[in-house]
Amino acid sequence: MKEITIDVLKDAANRLLFDMSEDEYQTLYDEFMVLKKQMETIGLIEGLDGYEPMTFPFDVHIDCMREDIPETPLGKQEALSNAGSTYQGQIKIAKVV
Repeated sequence: MKEITIDVLKDAANRLLFDMSEDEYQTLYDEFMVLKKQMETIGLIEGLDGYEPMTFPFDVHIDCMREDIPETPLGKQEALSNAGSTYQGQIKIAKVV
């Protein structure tokens, strides 16, 4: 992993087309160092490799969705019969500018 320095943060900001004051860069750098220490602390936990990564803190089951039953689609004339206005076999809508 690339070492985070204030110069790296300035380069990233430049590539993203924004700039910050020196104090803001220092604050951002300090926050990255806190995150780095937290990640190092987590890395010290024994047996951590034996667990599967978690994307959500608890299992989510969605039981409220209906069964997907394929049906015959509407025919062209039946679909056009519900349109307010048609032109040459297509639904006519207001011009969008």
